Amino acid sequence: MKVAIVHDELVRKGGAEQVVLSMHKAFPDAPIYTLCYNSERTYPEFKGANIITSWFQKIGKNDKLVKLLFFPFALLAMRSIRLRGYDVVLLSTTHCAKFIRVDKGTTVISYCHTPLRVAWRPWSYENLMNKNWLFRRLFLAGAALLRHLDKFASKRTDFYIANSIGMKAALEEAYHPRNAVTIINPSVKLQNFYVADAVKDYYLVVSRLEPYKKVDLVIDVFNAMPDKKLVIVGKGSQEAELKKRAKDNIVFLNGLDAKQLAQTYAEAKALIFPQQEDYGITPLESAASGRPVIAFGKGGILDTMIPYTYNSAKSTALFFKEQSVQALDGAVKAFEQLHFDPQFIRQYVQHFSENRFIRKIQKFVEEVLPGYYPLKEKFSTHTSHSPYDAIKARS
Repeated sequence: MKVAIVHDELVRKGGAEQVVLSMHKAFPDAPIYTLCYNSERTYPEFKGANIITSWFQKIGKNDKLVKLLFFPFALLAMRSIRLRGYDVVLLSTTHCAKFIRVDKGTTVISYCHTPLRVAWRPWSYENLMNKNWLFRRLFLAGAALLRHLDKFASKRTDFYIANSIGMKAALEEAYHPRNAVTIINPSVKLQNFYVADAVKDYYLVVSRLEPYKKVDLVIDVFNAMPDKKLVIVGKGSQEAELKKRAKDNIVFLNGLDAKQLAQTYAEAKALIFPQQEDYGITPLESAASGRPVIAFGKGGILDTMIPYTYNSAKSTALFFKEQSVQALDGAVKAFEQLHFDPQFIRQYVQHFSENRFIRKIQKFVEEVLPGYYPLKEKFSTHTSHSPYDAIKARS
């Protein structure tokens, strides 16, 4: 079986890139095709992989250039990649990997982290939608064109894998796949994190500093609580603005190595997760450190966390219902009256180990090769749900 892996671009560190690293461990001989690659901006483990880039490598080596030149250059560059002689092409994508060309008999599996956001959810770009009416109309017209191109490219995918229950529904609505969508939750690298003997007196945010991440909401809450400390780890387009907004009880960090990040997680009172994500890896990293999460209760967090209802010792998170200062402020105050069990949280997150993810991906790829049909009947029940479902079923 000859396998190729395709990922949009390797110029950042994030959950999608961690999924690709796990795919690489599942199929270590498979080359990784990608738009562009910058070894200094993504995970160092990629240096041991066979990475093949498109001509876009010459003009774009960071995420800002990928966004700026996405249409039409990134799409054209990915379209220029022609994969020949592979039995299976395994895509990891949020935007352009699906535009590659493959042989007619190749089985294409798309681990789609989300449908292309600018195409299918243009209204979520609040900073663009709030501009003048002419800009907004042009932006929406461009989004409609991208939606058409994205849907056309999606037709080459034979099988979709989603990262969560909510994303399964989103893929079905956007692409109308011809086979049932399978859920395989992304993993967390448990070996990178540990439970500390004692925690310190600060709350934690680990996030890219972008508008939709809602870090400004957390800052506003902690600005009004000067006796409580907040540590924010990350960088992004809002970095200068957010630093200017924050008061003295809020500290910004970036450039942490793996050991420093693990310590920062392990010693935090809790991770605050104010955004709605399609999945979200940072809550799992916090859980791997035995630390609970204060989270906005929508999106992928529903697949990964056990929300507090009446027994905090058997919970991993406290949810708040709306993205408002009042709701988050109330959640932080409520959290301080609860007692979460670090050992229970760490034990629970074992369900999301990388070894489990690797085995599921390997099994899925082996099963969808020609000779395993009829697939539609087999995969109508081939789904993987949150371990929380199993816990509820046993209770």
